[in-house]
Amino acid sequence: MRILFFGDVYGRVGREVVARRLTPLVKETGADAVIVNGENAAGGKGISAQICQELFSLGVDVITLGNHAFDKREIATYIDGEPRLIRPLNYPPGTPGAGSYIVRRGGRPLLAVVQVQGRVYSPQLLEDPFRAVEGEVERLRQSTPVIIVDCHAEATSEKQAMGWFLDGQVSAVIGTHTHVQTADEVILPGGTAYMTDVGMCGPWVSVIGADRELVLERFLTQRPVRLEAARGPAILSAVLIEVDEATGKATGIQRILEREVATEPLASLFGRW
Repeated sequence: MRILFFGDVYGRVGREVVARRLTPLVKETGADAVIVNGENAAGGKGISAQICQELFSLGVDVITLGNHAFDKREIATYIDGEPRLIRPLNYPPGTPGAGSYIVRRGGRPLLAVVQVQGRVYSPQLLEDPFRAVEGEVERLRQSTPVIIVDCHAEATSEKQAMGWFLDGQVSAVIGTHTHVQTADEVILPGGTAYMTDVGMCGPWVSVIGADRELVLERFLTQRPVRLEAARGPAILSAVLIEVDEATGKATGIQRILEREVATEPLASLFGRW
């Protein structure tokens, strides 16, 4: 089985590059399922019901979220009626939605997707992601051995720890949130594919998706400058995971990174920088 996992979709530029490249990449890779992290899809913060529907119409099987899961108020209602949209499993009890989803084909389970959010450098009050995912993985394994975990976290150490914690129990632990693709894809000794961060689908002439001039103003002045999604050429970051359907063990993991060529001189894109 082959699974395509697209990194954090950031704003309109991210949505458009995924719309252009998803179907061709599915054909090129022979992917059987598609997972997209969409927590920044609406202008860089949150996701709307309409954007979810657009992504599902492209052939996305599961959309994962993260720390911006509920930035758009409508999602608190929408997520309860759309099980393919999942938020971090370790949110407090009573939070709308679910933290996992089982993708089915022809009525039978194909794979499960679960998301947890890290607590290091997180201002949110979250349950222990390790204990939360441990119990959920045990439950999901009763339906399918193929389990993909989206670990949405800031600290590389916390993501690596999650990879080792789940090695041999899940098919892959893929990190999201930092928007910068890492070059550490590996299959751990127990058969779990791991990557610290899959990266971002969004504008690359930016600071992790946001307008670079606004980010620089915030850093240089220390004022609470409101950030906006950048425009311009896109970067598409994804990972292809190959899994033995019978055992759930990963047999391959491959980074995908596509950067669009700038259509105007870089000097004008970068301004004074």
